Amino acid sequence: MPEKDKEYDRMTKKASPPSPKLKNSVLAFLFGGTICTLGELFGFIYGKIGIDEKTTAMLIPVTLIVIAAALTGIGVFDKIAKHAGAGTLVPITGFANAVVSSGLEYTTDGKIYGTGAKMFTIAGPVIVYGCGAASVFGLIYYCFM
Repeated sequence: MPEKDKEYDRMTKKASPPSPKLKNSVLAFLFGGTICTLGELFGFIYGKIGIDEKTTAMLIPVTLIVIAAALTGIGVFDKIAKHAGAGTLVPITGFANAVVSSGLEYTTDGKIYGTGAKMFTIAGPVIVYGCGAASVFGLIYYCFM
């Protein structure tokens, strides 16, 4: 390794203190678990008010997405995510946050060319590759099962 690369590595290590991995892991687990528990709570509530299982299974993620989008819109989600780390990013709430925050960032460019176009900057590839993978796996399942 050239001396220049070694010097750069030393500078990088000095400027980037190590992250507290155990603390971050525990916080991610707790916050992510809380989000999942909240989803289960919504499932229980929907069941108690007489909504059938199939509809409840669709309503739970929709409810979590709406809550995450609303919290992102009023600036609360990012404050929670600052402490929760991956605990808020891994579940579906992180996807909702990515879509809404991308749209909010470009509101000054207008509704179509700003919010509408930039909203899927981050989410677009996820949607495209997710749908593509689902199609391939569905075809494999159809052919071999």
